Amino acid sequence: MYGERVTSVDRPAAPPDPQTVPVPPTGPAGPAPVGPHPLPAGLHTEHAGSASWPAGVAYQPVEPDRFTRLVLRMHARAPRWAVPLAALGCVGVGMAYALLSDPTHSDPDARPTCLLKLTTGLDCPGCGGTRALWYVLHGDLPAAARHHFLFVFSLPFLAYLFVTWAGNRAFGWRLPELRLSPKVIGGFLAVWFAFSVARNLPWAPFTSLYV
Repeated sequence: MYGERVTSVDRPAAPPDPQTVPVPPTGPAGPAPVGPHPLPAGLHTEHAGSASWPAGVAYQPVEPDRFTRLVLRMHARAPRWAVPLAALGCVGVGMAYALLSDPTHSDPDARPTCLLKLTTGLDCPGCGGTRALWYVLHGDLPAAARHHFLFVFSLPFLAYLFVTWAGNRAFGWRLPELRLSPKVIGGFLAVWFAFSVARNLPWAPFTSLYV
């Protein structure tokens, strides 16, 4: 047999390389992906255990105070129409105050109720809103817009938002929602700020906006 060539069939097989043989993990993380360099089983077990609370540590839940528990119980027991009715009552109180106080017939030398106008003499962003509401309730839209144009402009949108919310909450109505993007809200606030500045400028025609 001297001189015979040894082929791959006659050559004894080499022992398997432990780096390339996939070893299924024994931990609770499930089977590991098969590949040339699988992760050790202990690594899967460690990562699976990190998602739970540390062993031996007890976390006590935070108990709400008495007032919070009372509010939650009242909210759970209240009918669906209670919250919209309460919001409507707040709006009604504001309308009643505007009608009873009649801010359009105040004395000429009466001190303003706005703190900013009382201390600085400048119109705040909300000055004229009560008088505008009084004129709206009496159907005089030009006079209402004269006192606070942006308030009159936003009233239809606010009313529709309230009707859609209250109707869905109380009666399950599915009215088309008025979706206002952050850009639209930011643009409205920017216009409101510019209006608040312009109505305090001491030059015509801005002096006509002073209330």
